[in-house]
Amino acid sequence: MNMEDKHAQTYLEEARELLAELEEAVLELENNMSDMELVNRIFRAMHTIKGSGAMFGFDAVAGFTHHVETVLDQARNGVIPVTNDLTGLILAARDEISSMLFGASETDSAGREKIIAALRSLLPEGANKGEEAGPKTKDGVPDSGAEVQPASSKGVRATYRIRFIPGSETLRYGNDPIALLNEMDNLGDLRVTVLSDRIPCLEEINYDECYLGWDMTLISEADINAIRDVFIFVEDSSEVAIEKIANETTIGDAATGKVGEILVARGDVPAEAVERAAKDQKKIGEILVETGTVSKEKVNSALVEQHIIRQQAEKHSATSIRVAAEKLDQLINIVGELVTTQAQLTQAAGSNGNSELLTAVESVERLTGELRDCVLGVRMLPIGSTFAKFKRLVRDLSVALGKEVDFITEGDETELDKTVIEKIGDPLVHLIRNSLDHGIETPEEREASGKPRRGIIRLTAAHAGGEVVISVEDDGKGLDTEAIVRKAMEKGLIDDAKSLSDSQIFNLIFQPGFSTAEVVTDVSGRGVGMDVVRREIEALRGSFDIQSKKGRGATVTVRLPLTLAIIDGLLVESGRERFVIPLHHVQECVELTGRDIDNTHGRHVMNVRDRLVPYVRLSEFFVTSDREALSIEQVIVVQAEDFVTGLVVDRIVGEKQAVIKPLGKMFRQADGVSGATILGDGTVALILDVPQITRCAQREEAA
Repeated sequence: MNMEDKHAQTYLEEARELLAELEEAVLELENNMSDMELVNRIFRAMHTIKGSGAMFGFDAVAGFTHHVETVLDQARNGVIPVTNDLTGLILAARDEISSMLFGASETDSAGREKIIAALRSLLPEGANKGEEAGPKTKDGVPDSGAEVQPASSKGVRATYRIRFIPGSETLRYGNDPIALLNEMDNLGDLRVTVLSDRIPCLEEINYDECYLGWDMTLISEADINAIRDVFIFVEDSSEVAIEKIANETTIGDAATGKVGEILVARGDVPAEAVERAAKDQKKIGEILVETGTVSKEKVNSALVEQHIIRQQAEKHSATSIRVAAEKLDQLINIVGELVTTQAQLTQAAGSNGNSELLTAVESVERLTGELRDCVLGVRMLPIGSTFAKFKRLVRDLSVALGKEVDFITEGDETELDKTVIEKIGDPLVHLIRNSLDHGIETPEEREASGKPRRGIIRLTAAHAGGEVVISVEDDGKGLDTEAIVRKAMEKGLIDDAKSLSDSQIFNLIFQPGFSTAEVVTDVSGRGVGMDVVRREIEALRGSFDIQSKKGRGATVTVRLPLTLAIIDGLLVESGRERFVIPLHHVQECVELTGRDIDNTHGRHVMNVRDRLVPYVRLSEFFVTSDREALSIEQVIVVQAEDFVTGLVVDRIVGEKQAVIKPLGKMFRQADGVSGATILGDGTVALILDVPQITRCAQREEAA
């Protein structure tokens, strides 16, 4: 990849983040139209997309974004009001920019023109004319040398002092200082003084470093935010100071400032030097230059600007770095192999009996554990980034369905493995769409039933042991058990519902092709949603539970493991086979005796603390051979999908940290198995899919 492609790729990554931030800000703005800070935040995101796009060759994006930026500038200056029409157009423009940058094919220019026309219709007549003044490029961006009216509203002309000294990385990052000066020139009457005192000897010059600086005096109707936006790409790596000297009503007072006072206030010379120079009859500026105290350029700049310059804010050091996901995955694989090797080393040291070796191995084991936790922590991301995407979904869908909905998220800071976060998005989309379409009623229906017009959908996330619990809750009409049973009987899924609990009835909606909708719409009704949810949640080794009250709403709870890479498990033996049961499913371990079996007359249930618990023998489930008959068997009581089951084994070996290895293609559809792990002695143990085994126990008990 050459340097140009590298910069373009960096821009695309940045643009993706900016578009997400922009969408979130617009959705917040719709709830608080008077928050100008949100408008400024949206403007800055658009300005960054436009400026970087033009810099890295995305001219069409820069041209289109310019029109959105113009309207936003009018809004933040109070010329046009912030309305739902404006926020809707910004979201449409955001989607169009996303399609232009990441779409698989050519985007529709007619759609772009329609958005531009709608944006222009929001502008006052003068602003439209101002935008069109002067020559433009083919993509609609004003030419840098053209006389263009400033985007801000007509107002009092003000005088600003700007000092711009590029940092050492400015040119390396692809920023062009001359382009910034041209952009400043478009804002009004600009006077520039070049600062050349940083230029080193010829042999010390680096070709990719800028040694010049510029002091500028700008007379413009633009506000200070518009000036700051010009330097938005370089402010973190350069010295940028902007100060409003005066406006038309106070310019006379500003003009009386003394050169010595200005230079001291700017920090260019010490006050003592000015006092010494003041005793001479010559001009202070001339004396300071003659004595080498300050450069002539800085004195000239002080004479032009006539006011105190604001000190540059301390630059913030970078607190994070961008790392490719592939490198993290590779690191996790290496750590997984290290954990396996450490287990082998521990087993070998235990059989050796050498105390010094055991001490060293214990240290390796501790360090390996710390390294594993550290690397897994790097892969953990807050789920809030995924939650933020659903705000747009709820907003657009509620408008399409004619419903009023408040979308509330809680636990955005809850961390989850990046792989799980990437794959949980689609199931949550289905659940939220179902809540909106099937759960939340229309405003009229809600009022008739004594509810507020606006419904509530609540998306929450929280840690619970070694799992993350995500729930989608609504205050709609809830699940209709009668309709579910009627539809299930029509499709032949059940013969009679009398023996089914509410939980079992609710789980029928996860059957392929199941839908209670009378009419098929663009949103739902085809029965291809909830079965996808179930399949994808199970692929993540997760489980789910449904609770509902008719007329009160429904809650779908999804339980997911924190990571898909390494789990804590319980190692057990059945015959000659060994299995790993994920520890977060395990409740307790009890014994199963011959008397217990006799008391249940052959049924696969047992009494555990005064409750009947069905059990599954792993030897029968997996048809293992060479198993000896035991008078006492071990039962691991597990819970999945709010159902308690017992797993009968011959022996419990102990806790085991399992590095999950995927199964081969031939075994991926094997029932009751979610993966495999390599033990310390080099043998393979299967990792059990507890929810699937639990459902098997439910079917056997029902039969």
